[in-house]
Amino acid sequence: MRGVASAPAAGVIDAVVITVFALIGRASHEEAFSPIGIMQTVWPFLVGCAAGWSITYVYSHVRSSDWFGHDFRPDRMVPVGLVIWFCTVTVGMVVRYILHQGVELSFIIVAASFLGLFLLGWRAAFAALARRAQARD
Repeated sequence: MRGVASAPAAGVIDAVVITVFALIGRASHEEAFSPIGIMQTVWPFLVGCAAGWSITYVYSHVRSSDWFGHDFRPDRMVPVGLVIWFCTVTVGMVVRYILHQGVELSFIIVAASFLGLFLLGWRAAFAALARRAQARD
């Protein structure tokens, strides 16, 4: 996974992680798995994730010395993964708070932990596999 060609795959992985988080949360609270219910749970975090992606994408272009080139690597844990994780949790919680969906401290801790583990975890696993493949070459 390198550069822009990897962005769609990385975006799908991030969206799947966030959706799985929402599904587990709904199951643990015995809430229905209706499409509308799932979307009500997942969309604040997807908006946060999109904000993180947007920030890192724009930043990669701003710091680029070439008008037509850039260094956007959505598979990197630092800084891209950290920004995406932070925005996913922060924006997700702010939206939930505004909509009175509940943002208890225990939920914030669980959400930050789960999303941190998996939004950063797949990036760490990918980096380890890439290093291993590079060492073989």
